[in-house]
Amino acid sequence: MHEPPAADGYGNGPPPELPLAGLVAVEIGHSVAAPFGGLILASLGATVLKVEAPGDGDDARTWGPPFWHGSAATFQALNRDKLTATVNLKDPGERDGLRRYVVEKADVVIQNLRPGLIERFGLDDRLVAEKPRLVYCNMAAFGRTGPLARKPGYDPLMQAFGGLMSVTGEEGRAPVRVGPSIIDMATGMWAVIGILAALRRREMTGEGGVVDTSLLETALAWMTVPAAQYLASGNVPKRIGSEAAMVAPYKAFAAADGYLVVAAGNDRLFARLCGAIGRPELATDPRFSTNAERVTNRAALNAIIEEAILTADRARWASRLEEAGVPCAPLQDTAEILAHPQTAALGMLQGSPDDKFRLMGLPLSFGGVRPPFRRSPPAKGQDDAVLSSLEDTAS
Repeated sequence: MHEPPAADGYGNGPPPELPLAGLVAVEIGHSVAAPFGGLILASLGATVLKVEAPGDGDDARTWGPPFWHGSAATFQALNRDKLTATVNLKDPGERDGLRRYVVEKADVVIQNLRPGLIERFGLDDRLVAEKPRLVYCNMAAFGRTGPLARKPGYDPLMQAFGGLMSVTGEEGRAPVRVGPSIIDMATGMWAVIGILAALRRREMTGEGGVVDTSLLETALAWMTVPAAQYLASGNVPKRIGSEAAMVAPYKAFAAADGYLVVAAGNDRLFARLCGAIGRPELATDPRFSTNAERVTNRAALNAIIEEAILTADRARWASRLEEAGVPCAPLQDTAEILAHPQTAALGMLQGSPDDKFRLMGLPLSFGGVRPPFRRSPPAKGQDDAVLSSLEDTAS
């Protein structure tokens, strides 16, 4: 195993002790949600053993092109810093070996298998009764209880069912999903939040417990503000493109060479915007003098601003608006943001110790140092010896 590298440009000196060093987690998961949760735990220093099925292993290994050093780029991005072992959960001997590893070694289990499978294999959260210090996290699709609890689910289904698609995109056009797997990844984040809270409680009581989260609960959490808007008004929120329902002007405007997002979120900022586009009188126009009026009359206001922004390119407008103190940002594609000097300064894009990969790191730092990229994503079955050595010890 590679030694952790020195700080990678974000902060000075070697990285401090990672906060989850010494913890052992078992990830019985696939696709995005559980692997992203496992990735966070691993990046924070936990030893994470990823369990994969025989054959192709994690479904995400085949989600390509593009492929990168033997597996899909999606899989590689979600599984750095982990160990992996192939376990046929239908085989009683292999299943019992994994169970023994959990009971003897693990602090945490995180799982997102199809409903009913984990119980059938005897590896469900009843393990907490056998090992009271274990923190066991279930990541369901529709939640632990209710009429849909046994249904499987995937990110786009939950963006649709949970309401996100109803407030994403533009009215009159086909529905769209948020590009990244925001439900899956956020469910992984909620899982880690719950796990860390349970580990903190374990420090106080000596006992672990069961943590539950789900894709649907995550989708509903993303709908916190739209739900409040509906409950307050009785009006169903609509799709309004790049805008925010409760603030105006707050959207992407077309410049001569692309799009620029302008966020004039209060009266003071709006007055500055009016001056910057050469229309200072708009700040006192009764149609636009307060945010409530601007929201009501957003179509007329947007048309005026769009006419102005189209007269110059993004860079010129960004310079002018920033000089006036108006928050704005160009719409950048993946290549542009990865090449931006601010991205480089933050050190978010990290190189693997074997120089095979450059992947995104955690958006966290400790003492000014980001958790390092410690281990490349594993080849399937790379660490099977972890379980076999336990069996040898038992015999």
